[in-house]
Amino acid sequence: MSDDTPRIPPLEVERWVNSPPLTPEALRGRVVLLDIWEYTCVNWIRTSPYLRAWHRDYADLGLSVVGLHAPEFAFGRDAATIERGVREHGLTYPVALDNDFRVWEALGNFAWPARYLFDAGGRLAARWIGEGEYDRTEARIRELLVDRAPGVDLPPVTPEAARFAATEQPSYADVTEETYIGADRRVPGSVRLSGEWRTSGDHVELAGGTGEITLPFNAGEVNLVAHPGPSGRAAVRVLLDGRPLDGERGADVDPDGVAHVDRAAMFRLVAGASRGDRVLTLVTDQPGFRAYVFTFGP
Repeated sequence: MSDDTPRIPPLEVERWVNSPPLTPEALRGRVVLLDIWEYTCVNWIRTSPYLRAWHRDYADLGLSVVGLHAPEFAFGRDAATIERGVREHGLTYPVALDNDFRVWEALGNFAWPARYLFDAGGRLAARWIGEGEYDRTEARIRELLVDRAPGVDLPPVTPEAARFAATEQPSYADVTEETYIGADRRVPGSVRLSGEWRTSGDHVELAGGTGEITLPFNAGEVNLVAHPGPSGRAAVRVLLDGRPLDGERGADVDPDGVAHVDRAAMFRLVAGASRGDRVLTLVTDQPGFRAYVFTFGP
């Protein structure tokens, strides 16, 4: 590689989780996978099993997986919130909280999730933006581990990456794109609000009474990033095409058709829905409840 190949940037962040502060110098001699993530991002959540698997199978062989959390929403700057997210997602590798986006900007990054792979000399070897290509990512990790220590006895490819390579991936054609609800990024007509809502840049908040959010969509899966507000808990009734959910309930909806929002997080509302012109309605009477963005899957 040429001398102008990008290197691991200074990891100057506000806080570290699962590790004392790390530096490029401390990581020298190890293959480094720097994962840029956001704990409410569904695209990253679908990536996380592979990250855990690579840390599990290759950490003792010279790989350092380092998570770099860059917050999309204001609540994502709270260290306690992110530490809870780290636990909920089962992350045991080092995580840096890049609240000021210093490392993000040093990398020239522009999206979540993103994976930057550096060789044992700290030089950038590969980059992936978004989901997918997990089999290729792992193959490149293995190549760099062999370059680092010729003759290293590598385990079989992780079951996670092997399944990905052998499985036909679902099509995202015509799936509704992520739908932001706050004023800064809301597309006119994408959602309808009924009731007394206060609109902020990145979310809407119920001021009082009963509020409804109506969302037309075409997808098999619908998720919502939400915050319960000052009460710490908000009950949200979920209706699909005007009826209570039955077999299309997401993992965070109770059998009675209610999602209990008890923290700032992403909540799975609809799963396994037939594709087509569908309408999702959310109803709540909890003052302070906040809704940020809908995300979708095939």
